[in-house]
Amino acid sequence: MAWNNLLQPDLILEGSVLNLTPDIIQKYGLKGLVLDVDETLVPFTVGIASPELRQWVEQIRTCTALCLVSNNLSEARIGGIARSLNLPYYLGAAKPSRRKIRAALRGMDLPVHQVGMVGDRLFTDVIAGNRLGMFTILVEPIVHADAALRSHPIRNFEVWISEILGASITPKKKKIHKS
Repeated sequence: MAWNNLLQPDLILEGSVLNLTPDIIQKYGLKGLVLDVDETLVPFTVGIASPELRQWVEQIRTCTALCLVSNNLSEARIGGIARSLNLPYYLGAAKPSRRKIRAALRGMDLPVHQVGMVGDRLFTDVIAGNRLGMFTILVEPIVHADAALRSHPIRNFEVWISEILGASITPKKKKIHKS
């Protein structure tokens, strides 16, 4: 697979993962979601799920299977977040490695094309999902309020490199705005 295809998300969601609705999930025929944790679901410095995230998970789990897959090694942090959301999880995934994502897919018992990989990073989440043939969804990072004024240098660098390699960081599918 060419770099520009590996780096190309299927869907770019404006705003955070909280803007991913059951209607959007159903529109793309998804039956499961593998969710990154750090800055996709919670800011990197936060160890608990927000009430808004808990509400979102309860809404989404009515229409799709969910599993957390994080590169983070902290059992206390990632496990605590997963348990507070009552979700299965894998840590130390080393994305773009596919090993732990494959384990999540086996747990869901769904065809890979019916599972979305949701994350905030091109070089980890999108590449890993695309390598497996998943539907990839790029979301804007959720950051701690203290860090909100700073830019995202790693993500900006990833976008810049991706464009050099020929990926247009425009979605294969239309951008979705939550009304």
